[in-house]
Amino acid sequence: MARRPLIGVSTYLEPAVRWGVWELEATLLPAGYPRLVQRAGGLAAMLPPDGPEHAAATVARLDGLVIAGGPDVEPVRYGAEPDPRTGPPARARDAWELALIEAALAARVPLLGICRGMQLLNVAAGGTLVQHLDGHAEVVGAFGLHPVKPVPGTLYAGIVPEETAVPTYHHQAVDRLGTDLVASAYAADGTVEAIELPASAGWVLGVQWHPEMGEDLRVLRALVTAAS
Repeated sequence: MARRPLIGVSTYLEPAVRWGVWELEATLLPAGYPRLVQRAGGLAAMLPPDGPEHAAATVARLDGLVIAGGPDVEPVRYGAEPDPRTGPPARARDAWELALIEAALAARVPLLGICRGMQLLNVAAGGTLVQHLDGHAEVVGAFGLHPVKPVPGTLYAGIVPEETAVPTYHHQAVDRLGTDLVASAYAADGTVEAIELPASAGWVLGVQWHPEMGEDLRVLRALVTAAS
């Protein structure tokens, strides 16, 4: 059997999670993320928040990295004051995942950011975020669908060349792009839906939607192929 590349996926850190008779602090991840990695041919490893100083050593043991979705990025990370609609900070995740991103970029480990992960990639590159966006989370607690259109000639367009409807649930988005990042897909209202670095920087892609909630494996298969 061919060796499956090891794909690390960052996780939530929650103060109280209940299962059975227990209610404890927990590191967790919606099952869609590891299942998507597995379906795309990878071996999934959960990466709970750790000290940022351990990020480089962690990334060195991976073939690829996924920064998962989750809570809002703390606005101080991109020099902004919090909007009243911005959620509470997840400082341990911010610090850990930003360190993971920086380590992956330095080591040229294939990197995919999903929703929050795409936003963190932009912040890591010096970009900023729109703190509240209407129309991309229509029902609380339920994923919607809307079309995204690829930009010809980009990495993302090479993976998914046609306009597609994607699972979406977000209220924040990319505002000013970070250094060297380019937009590679847009929603109909002009929201940036994918970002990437030039091929010379390695395989680096962020998507605003949630591929783990859909059936299209192409983005994850492209990551796994790059990590193989």
